[in-house]
Amino acid sequence: MPNTSTRPKRGRRNRRVPREDPARNELVSRSLESAQQCLFNQDYGTAFVHYLLVLNLAPVLKDFASESFRFTLFKWADELDSLGRIQDLFDCYEQALELFPTDEVIINSMGEHLFRMGFRDEAAGHFHKALKLKPDYPEAKENFYRVANWLVERWHFLMLNDRRRNHKYQQAIQKAVEGGCNTVLDIGTGTGILGMCAKKAGAAEVYACELSKTMYELACEVVTANGMNGRIKILHMKSLEMEVPKDIPKRVSLVVTETVDAGLFGEGIIESLIHAWNHLLLPPQNTQDPSRPPSQAGRVIPAGATVFGMAVQCLEIRRHHRLCVSEIGGLATAAAGELHSPVSCSSEDDSTEPYTTERLSRLPGGYTPLTEPFNALDIDFNNVQELEGLCSREVSRVRLPVTGEGLLDALAVWFQLHLDQQSSLSTGPKEDTCWEQAIYPVQTPHSRIIYIRHVCTLSVQNIRNIFPFALRTASTLWGMDSVRCRNLNAEAELCSALACLGTEQSSGPRDYTMLECAEMALLNNQPYHDSFRRALAKLITNLKDARSVQGPSQGQGLEVMPLTDPPSDPMDPGPDPFYVLDVSEGFSVLSLMAASQGQVKAYSSVEKTQHQAVLRRLARANGVPEEALEFWLNQVEDEQAVLQRPSREKLWSAIILDCVETCGLVRQKLMEKATLARCLLEDGGQIFPERIVLYGMLVESDTLLLESAVQGQEPTLGFNIAPFINQFTVPVHVFLDLSTLQCRHLSDSVELFILDLMNTNANYTNRDVKVQASASGRVTAVPFWYQIHLNEEISLSTFNQDSHWKQAAVVLHQPLAVREGDWVRLAVTLQKTLALSQRIIMIKQHCLSY
Repeated sequence: MPNTSTRPKRGRRNRRVPREDPARNELVSRSLESAQQCLFNQDYGTAFVHYLLVLNLAPVLKDFASESFRFTLFKWADELDSLGRIQDLFDCYEQALELFPTDEVIINSMGEHLFRMGFRDEAAGHFHKALKLKPDYPEAKENFYRVANWLVERWHFLMLNDRRRNHKYQQAIQKAVEGGCNTVLDIGTGTGILGMCAKKAGAAEVYACELSKTMYELACEVVTANGMNGRIKILHMKSLEMEVPKDIPKRVSLVVTETVDAGLFGEGIIESLIHAWNHLLLPPQNTQDPSRPPSQAGRVIPAGATVFGMAVQCLEIRRHHRLCVSEIGGLATAAAGELHSPVSCSSEDDSTEPYTTERLSRLPGGYTPLTEPFNALDIDFNNVQELEGLCSREVSRVRLPVTGEGLLDALAVWFQLHLDQQSSLSTGPKEDTCWEQAIYPVQTPHSRIIYIRHVCTLSVQNIRNIFPFALRTASTLWGMDSVRCRNLNAEAELCSALACLGTEQSSGPRDYTMLECAEMALLNNQPYHDSFRRALAKLITNLKDARSVQGPSQGQGLEVMPLTDPPSDPMDPGPDPFYVLDVSEGFSVLSLMAASQGQVKAYSSVEKTQHQAVLRRLARANGVPEEALEFWLNQVEDEQAVLQRPSREKLWSAIILDCVETCGLVRQKLMEKATLARCLLEDGGQIFPERIVLYGMLVESDTLLLESAVQGQEPTLGFNIAPFINQFTVPVHVFLDLSTLQCRHLSDSVELFILDLMNTNANYTNRDVKVQASASGRVTAVPFWYQIHLNEEISLSTFNQDSHWKQAAVVLHQPLAVREGDWVRLAVTLQKTLALSQRIIMIKQHCLSY
């Protein structure tokens, strides 16, 4: 029976209304008023503190004050950033996120600061979180796309889509595991595919390590999705930091890895394998004791590699690495000194890279082999003594017959990766491979272009695990000053040319100026400079004509003297000059070209001291007065405020804006810069360029799809990887060479968009363009490029063989089937983005039915 002694339950009491706290309310009211007053006075730091107090004491005011709080936070963060108070900046964001933990705008903004300061993994996490909170948030989406390019490089997609490569690795791993290698370590696991191959093959224990936080987290997701969570242990660390038994319980019998780049050694495979043999792997199989089972011996997949090289002639490589012209826009270049790219094997400068990478088969203009491919190096990854002795290996000399005469531009290098005794992968230029080739450009002055023929001798040595070619030839063998050295000993000719690649030379340090590859290509772009010279000359002539008929009150406030009469008074400065400002990014000679027009005061935005020295040498050599060229950033206190008057009383006659990035995209905040620039021009002055026209076409390109996203499970051996890696797919591909891209044109080129820098009223933000298919197929991408109009008569294309610009393309992740004659509507939008991003043309597709 019920417990009769139990007290009856009390009825639910009414919840008491919290009592008002007059003192608290007064504090909140006064702090809110102070915050608003400080905000009005632009005292953002104090305003931020008051808002923090208000919102912590009165959370009910969050909705009311959120917009003002965000504005205050962003302004105060910018101030802290400019002052270098980075820790205070992030402390403010942490305090803000405690109040607004799901505010996608604040989360995205913090990600932008993280990205600018180099914390790419952390930035990606913030952008991704902002997108989860608001999937259609455009700023976070574009920020995530940008950081995705850094975190997951495009070669990941190509490699995972390379079924042949994946299958060969799988076969080699399966054979090793079935042969007794039952404990496996995957070094640099990436998505985890090689570790999963080992587990699927039956390995008892599988470990993997990955340094990148983004790839580590992705690998964990992939392993879990494929039912191997807990069966593969993934470590977020470098293999060089791993220890037994701290990180793995015992030494393993098999290491699998693909920590190689196009030059084989660039990702540190030698150092990783030496460490693995000494600390993580079982001792190798002893041929004198074959009775030891494979499970008690160590081995590596790949088992070794053979490196090949070939001397090549290639204009595309040449123009990106050394100066090829004797004149730039009417300026003689001899006085510039030696200019070359930062790609060099020279040990004189630690900022250089020993090689760059190119897909030789897709270089515009192609290439010409000057020698047969030669075997430069064989290396056994299962021989630790050989690995340790690699750096001290003696120089070997290779005697090569020259198969074709020409100019020596580079040494192309590739390799064959021996997975085991039966299976191998080649990265050669004639192979259907996901790999590029390593390019060692010849850094020779313009006056010492090397013309080779007959037979040559090459010395090869391995240095510091990155395989630069050490070409030991004394400088006395090659004192060549002529363009074509046909009369020298043929061996000395090639050796002297390749000596420019060497890590050891007896001639001492060279005096040279380093420019980025894109800057070298720009200098070599003669049509670009000739067009600017003609456009500048026309503008200056027009302004001179206009001034000659103007009265003193119609100029810039100073009396204008007749141009043909020299000043009668030696102290009279003469006619007022025309002021020209060049705000091009990087190294530019446009300001010097303007100064050479006469009666022009030109200002350059070139910042590096060494680059300014080159311009001064060129000015002196070309008779440009010293006072006619100045460096604008030396006079501007705030680099963010480059666009301002030349002086209080003066205006610019011309402002040169750098509108298109080398990668093929419009530069960030271009239209805002143009709006400000127009306000700084004198009557009749001009912005260069005055107009940009965007063109595009419909194409079908499997290559772009393969470089964009993993195409299902078939290429990844049935493993479910695509949904995870494809999170880092970006819709716009940059640095394309459309002239060599494997694609089918499905339409003619069409005008998509116009940006008018001189006429605000002519601009728009959206435009629909109808494109008719000229052939049947699948539209997979819309490549685009620009026609840059300097004035009504002179224009430049970013899509021609001389251009230093590349092209870009919007890739459709769902291809659109079209028939010949169908129409496709492209909705083109100029999106305004935040500081991390830039103004970018986004293209969407819809098939029209009629």
